[in-house]
Amino acid sequence: MELLLANLAHGFTIALSVDNLLFALLGALIGTAIGVLPGIGPVTTISLLLPITFGQPPVTAIIMLAGIYYGAQYGGSTTAILLNLPGEVSSVVTTLEGYKMARNGRAGAALATAALGSFFAGT
Repeated sequence: MELLLANLAHGFTIALSVDNLLFALLGALIGTAIGVLPGIGPVTTISLLLPITFGQPPVTAIIMLAGIYYGAQYGGSTTAILLNLPGEVSSVVTTLEGYKMARNGRAGAALATAALGSFFAGT
């Protein structure tokens, strides 16, 4: 049990270091910006930005790439809600109710619901 707690604490120490948190934020911002663009998915973005991670430690690179993926998944819901045009394949269902909410003046509530759903589904 002591070894388990020690390993868990070590994992949190690595994951919550300043460098890793900054690269996670950078990846999420890039992913969200790419997710808004229809047709360019998270897999394409990760493939194009993979050479950027070659000089980073492996853990930092994986954290950044995961941030890109999750950011792109959320970014696709923005265009689905506001424009009725899914940015990602996973945002097709969001167009059904999210766009109706936006047309009724509840775009903020729809975007907040998508953000909370993306956060809780990703963690």
